[in-house]
Amino acid sequence: MTERNGTTKESAEVRPAPAGHCDDAAASLGDYRAAFHAGRLAMAVLNRDGLVLAANPAFGELVGAAPEELVAATAADLTDLGADPRVWTAYREVLCGRSDRLRCTRRLKHPEGHSVWVEVTVEPLTPEPLSGEERMLLSVADISDRHDLLARLRHLQMHDPVTRLPNRALFFERLAAALDAASFEPAGTGRIGLCYLDLDGFKAVNDTLGHRVGDRLLSAVAQRLTRCAEGTADRGSGRGEHLVARLGGDEFALLVENSTGTDQVAELAQRVLDALQRPFDLAGQRLSVSASIGVVERTATGTTATGLMQAADTTLYWAKEDGKARWTLFDPERNAHRMTRQALSSTLRPAVDRGEFTLEYQPLIGLGDGRAQGVEALVRWRHPQFGTLPPNRFIALAEENGAIVELGRWVLERACHQARAWQLAHPSDQPLFVSVNVAVRQVWDSDLVADVAGILAETGLPPELLQLELTESAVMGSAGRPLQALQALSDMGVRIAIDDFGTGYSNLAYLSRLPVSVLKLDGSFVRGFRSQEHPNPADEMIVEALVALAHRLGLTVTAECVESAEQAERLRRIGCDTGQGWLYSRPVAPDRVAALFI
Repeated sequence: MTERNGTTKESAEVRPAPAGHCDDAAASLGDYRAAFHAGRLAMAVLNRDGLVLAANPAFGELVGAAPEELVAATAADLTDLGADPRVWTAYREVLCGRSDRLRCTRRLKHPEGHSVWVEVTVEPLTPEPLSGEERMLLSVADISDRHDLLARLRHLQMHDPVTRLPNRALFFERLAAALDAASFEPAGTGRIGLCYLDLDGFKAVNDTLGHRVGDRLLSAVAQRLTRCAEGTADRGSGRGEHLVARLGGDEFALLVENSTGTDQVAELAQRVLDALQRPFDLAGQRLSVSASIGVVERTATGTTATGLMQAADTTLYWAKEDGKARWTLFDPERNAHRMTRQALSSTLRPAVDRGEFTLEYQPLIGLGDGRAQGVEALVRWRHPQFGTLPPNRFIALAEENGAIVELGRWVLERACHQARAWQLAHPSDQPLFVSVNVAVRQVWDSDLVADVAGILAETGLPPELLQLELTESAVMGSAGRPLQALQALSDMGVRIAIDDFGTGYSNLAYLSRLPVSVLKLDGSFVRGFRSQEHPNPADEMIVEALVALAHRLGLTVTAECVESAEQAERLRRIGCDTGQGWLYSRPVAPDRVAALFI
């Protein structure tokens, strides 16, 4: 049978569900609605557009409205889901069916005026049985008590118990956030500043007065630092107070977010110095302390927390090195020099194995006859990155890290081989002795006597053609092993010279007890001989006295840094034995030393 509209009666027929099924569904739905309205958990049913279809009394009480008044309201406005872009995006994903659940924490304003921390959950419901409409369930749980407990626990975890200041963990958290904010906030200055300080002599307070007094001192210091930060914070800009933190021990940091420039951070550092220099009265103890402060101020773009702290730590070290009780500003050039120094120090030992060192020789000329008597071996480092480096760029580093032992042994061996080669190449000429510089650490950290004996035996160089130079400060006061080594070397026939004489103790009486045969006068004495029109009579008198006393002790004297014929003549006239300097020759390669034999 066909109806007039062309559809079949069978196709238009709606088959009712069994009576028992409808009753069960209606009863179940009624149970859900009863639980929904009676529940203490704030809940609302939403459609796919995020509009409220129904709200329970608990939800109405939370937002301050009757449940029926909330129908068609925007759920995101009621629960602050649109304030955070990430939360808003996740919420829209659930409404669109691309995500199964949203759970987030929000801070809501209660109708009574206080704030409430809530956990908001949004998830799909089963479609409406009769209409098939897709719905969402929004539930809001009050977690204020739990949030407050977690906040208290976090405060304890992120604050120092002695000073109640933020600790290292919170400081680095705030520093990272400040760098991000300074890089992207258009309202900020885009700069950041840091004062990194520690107390000078704090360990002595702990050791002499005990840790209880030390803790009280740290607490008092923290209070003064906080007042300094409050006094220099730019409240008018809305940026608030600077962060003061205790990083550990007696180390503190003051973080200046959105700094206005170096002057602002330097002013803060000076206020801190002035504040800490005032005495502290602690339980009957009157204590005075000072601080060393490293100051860093720079743009936030391209700056990392690690890089900023490294710069601050380096600058704090400079403040201590410069005398303590001061603040020092980070200097990129000084830091570059330090980095170069560190790079050289770390590659010294491998450089010996790679053959990056070479020797040049500067002649020692007899002032009486003008003939070459010997040469001093001077080491050069042909660095692959920094070019050819003179000894003053790396010898001190080698002494610090112990590489001087290996390097010194190489120099000694190479110089002796070369001196022997010259002797064999010019058998009819007076042989040149070779003078080699020796660091005091070579005497302590190696068997210098055995090394010299072995090298002389290996090369065939006579001992009298080897001269070892030690600085005055290394030789004076020598006792025990150094003195025994010097004596053994002298007994072997090796000459011992004191280099740069006149810059240290200048104890000529002590020289009589040392196995020394040569004094090399420091060049500062010879420089006073430069001007014949305006001579320095004091320099000449000192040199003349030193030469006379040295000769009385059986020592010969070599003058360094001879640069003019006038200097050489005056030195010869007062009895100096040999001269060394640019008047005769700059340091030259081994193959150019042959000209000295002619």
